[in-house]
Amino acid sequence: MKKILLILLFLPFSIQLSVAQNLKRANQLFERRAYLNAAELFLNEEPKTQEVLEKLGDCYYFNTKMSEAEPWYKMLFQTYEGKVDPNYLFRYSQALKGVKKFGEADKWYQKYLEKKQITTIEKQETLPFFEALNSEIKKPYIVHKVSVNSEFSDFGASFFGDKVVFASTRNNEKLYDWNNQPYLDLYQANVDSNQELTNVVPFSGNINTAIHESNAVFTKDGKTMYFTRNNYISGKKIRDKNKVTQLKIYKAQFINNEWTNITELPFNNDNYSVEHPALSQDENQLYFASDMPGTIGSFDLFVVDINADGTYGIPQNLGPKINTEHREQFPFVSAKNILYFASDGHFGLGGLDIFKSEISDEKFSTPINLSNIINSNLDDFAFVIDEENETGYFSSNREGGIGDDDIYRFTQKKIYVVHGLVQDKNSLEPLSGTLVSLFDKNNALINKMIVGEDASYSFDVDNNRTYKIIGTRKLYVPSEIDFTTNEKGDIDKNIQLLMELYTAVEKDIVVENNKTQIKIKPIYFDFDKWNIRKDAALELNNVVNIMKKYSEISIEIGAHTDARGSDEYNMGLSHKRAKSVMDYLISQGISESRLKSEGFGESQPLNHCVKPKMCTSKQYSINRRCEFVLAN
Repeated sequence: MKKILLILLFLPFSIQLSVAQNLKRANQLFERRAYLNAAELFLNEEPKTQEVLEKLGDCYYFNTKMSEAEPWYKMLFQTYEGKVDPNYLFRYSQALKGVKKFGEADKWYQKYLEKKQITTIEKQETLPFFEALNSEIKKPYIVHKVSVNSEFSDFGASFFGDKVVFASTRNNEKLYDWNNQPYLDLYQANVDSNQELTNVVPFSGNINTAIHESNAVFTKDGKTMYFTRNNYISGKKIRDKNKVTQLKIYKAQFINNEWTNITELPFNNDNYSVEHPALSQDENQLYFASDMPGTIGSFDLFVVDINADGTYGIPQNLGPKINTEHREQFPFVSAKNILYFASDGHFGLGGLDIFKSEISDEKFSTPINLSNIINSNLDDFAFVIDEENETGYFSSNREGGIGDDDIYRFTQKKIYVVHGLVQDKNSLEPLSGTLVSLFDKNNALINKMIVGEDASYSFDVDNNRTYKIIGTRKLYVPSEIDFTTNEKGDIDKNIQLLMELYTAVEKDIVVENNKTQIKIKPIYFDFDKWNIRKDAALELNNVVNIMKKYSEISIEIGAHTDARGSDEYNMGLSHKRAKSVMDYLISQGISESRLKSEGFGESQPLNHCVKPKMCTSKQYSINRRCEFVLAN
């Protein structure tokens, strides 16, 4: 009986000790970044304290398992919202994007900005942001799956002459604590005529080891490479105080058909990671990512000079235009001197998104998201591009892949452009403000624009198509040009639009009294009448002929009287006469939509014959007129 009582008394203490040991072990695994193993232990913790909920969410978040992270972060904020560090607001918003709850994610991201007192960023909504972004892209990307992907993890493609080198966890049985996946090795593949990867084989045995190797970059001559590897000396991993093996960048040289002289770079450190090397186009600078002291966020991008003697300068942080309080990784510099990189700190679709920034005089333009064609709501990274052939590769763990990470190939849609200037045919002056319209062979409007001060226009067109360009401008004869793109497409078709004033091509269209008008002989009305006489009809037929010749012309019919008679009488009479002229033109087949009639009475005399002056009949007749002013 005493033994039973002793056991019962000891049992609660044993359970309490076991629980404490479980939490201690979970925290140890978490500090070592063995996140998935730690998560298994945190799941057994009761009650779910703030710390446990935070770390459970983090264990899945840091492995991009957003569907598992999201409910734990949700529980965290339901229970402890007022006590949680603002960074968890950011992670929760990212986890929500990871499960495509974009509207809710935007709300929590706004709370994050408010909590961090970040007022420099305007309120942004994910889906409208990308809708607007896509409308601005002139050369959309087309994404293709790559057949070399395995059921494991494949990512980080880089150009190596006519081959591609990438990292993969295939063929490796040893598991990495972070994600319980095999360690990475480098592999190389041939590139066929369709940019598809074929004939995958392991890269050099001198480079691949029992630990991670990834993200290689090569000089143009193929004799030097930089790559990422775990901190590794004489076959042993070197751990920091938290028993974490950091990443370092190594350099190797190709001598006598083998990779040798493998050395780590001098700015590596046992206590932080240096990773993801990328070379500038002149190969005098090395870009990389690191969480070294002094970073703005968890990982920043840096650049370091490569001196002529093979030594290195002091790494320089790329600054706040590129780096944020969160992650910036996987840099790549293109032939056109554009920096591509992955970030979850710049506004994006979720997880790491790929951005680009133009480099000029060691300064960077504002990063631009590559749109939701390249980016997904999970991680997208390791972007490389061959700009000459408008193709390249990137990596992603988006839905629909084969493994944990997959390589994707992309092409850019060929855009063929027709462009030119709009000019006056005779003076060659640029005609700003001209409306230029593009039509297909069926006369359906495709696009239009009003040219600016330089009078230039530009439209995207497709290959092997027939088009029509029409330029229209007030007082000018429309200019119309048909053209056809060939089967291969005209990359840069220049068509000059030359336009002439109506006054330059029609003797009966003149500028008179500061108005461009169709000039005919005077038409007469019987006294106090407004019906069209036969002699007037003959003259009006000249107006009809011109309007039928130029279907775009619209006119304003203005009837004027002399100063004899009362103002009220003259105004009414002129309105009736203008309306009679308009009715006659309509009866001859001119659309009413092209006509406007106005009576001006005696209000716009052409000479001094106004009340109370007395004039001769000839002088009065000058003011008695009908004008046909071009309105287009």
